[in-house]
Amino acid sequence: MKKRLPSLMLALAMTFTLVACASSTPNQPNGDQSGGGSVSPSIPSQEQAAFPVTLTDAAGRTVTIQAKPERLISGYYITTSMLIALGQQDKLVGIEAKADTRPIYSLAAAGLLELPNVGTAKAFDLEGCAALQPDLIILPLKLKDNVPALEELGLTVLLVNPESLEQLNSTISLLGNVTDAKERAQALLDYNQKTLDFLTKTLNGVQYPTVYLAGNSSYLSTAGAKMYQNTLLELGGGQNVASGLEDTYWADISYEQLLSWNPEVIIIASGASYTKDEILQDPQLSQLAAVQNGQVYAMPSELESWDSPVPSALVGSRWIAAVLHEDLYRFETFQADAEQFYRDFYQVNVSTELLSK
Repeated sequence: MKKRLPSLMLALAMTFTLVACASSTPNQPNGDQSGGGSVSPSIPSQEQAAFPVTLTDAAGRTVTIQAKPERLISGYYITTSMLIALGQQDKLVGIEAKADTRPIYSLAAAGLLELPNVGTAKAFDLEGCAALQPDLIILPLKLKDNVPALEELGLTVLLVNPESLEQLNSTISLLGNVTDAKERAQALLDYNQKTLDFLTKTLNGVQYPTVYLAGNSSYLSTAGAKMYQNTLLELGGGQNVASGLEDTYWADISYEQLLSWNPEVIIIASGASYTKDEILQDPQLSQLAAVQNGQVYAMPSELESWDSPVPSALVGSRWIAAVLHEDLYRFETFQADAEQFYRDFYQVNVSTELLSK
């Protein structure tokens, strides 16, 4: 039985097109405004980009940026990576904790590793953040409870929620406008649209193998339909065996559940604490089709976590497509495409060894 291109891909294609056109459509909201208690930010048009700029952030707050910000704080690795791709890394004066765990920082913007950190979502350093005297603080929606205290200090805060491809695109447009990096933002949006068009055309009508995505902390944890990782698999031409799970975070499963799913392919999430050999050599998994056929692959982790909605998210879906459908998209072609992406948006040359499977 052949699995046709899911409606998700067509819906995302429409979303990408709408966001890409937002720069010429005044006050046009973008993306999904109903998920997770968040709204997609409103994007000012190019004609509106002269400061001050007023917009709506992911929490539905009206935020006015009085002047082009020259001192930025990013409290979220996704927006930090995004600011690098937009060429704004030199304006960052503080970033999220654990920067040394993000390889792309050392490759593309090594100076970020020397910046003060403002903590994590669980332990945000409000005083340290304020002491850096930023013009603009960009925080994930989960840190919204810190906004009143920051605003009492006269600081401007923008909340973002790039937890899906739609919201990622909206955030790219948003940051491109508030940092006056509209051309680079549009180039990234164009890349996303081009990739989505390519995957849609290449995978149309092909048979999708069943895939199990093993979590990075344990290969007995996985992602259901409500997580971004499900989109990653579907865009790359895989059928997620765990799509019936309703969890909004990694779900723990049993050996029995995995055996009953019996996936044709196992893909290990980026930065896993175990190796694919551990899966292949686990006697309790010896009857899995993926194990018997040697179809176990580990996502690269030496650049970025492609299994999250970072700016290179669609590079991750290209990787999935090249692994699952190499007859249609040769892995060597994927590697060349990925190398070009990192040259264009991060100004770094990456070796093919970092783009393995």
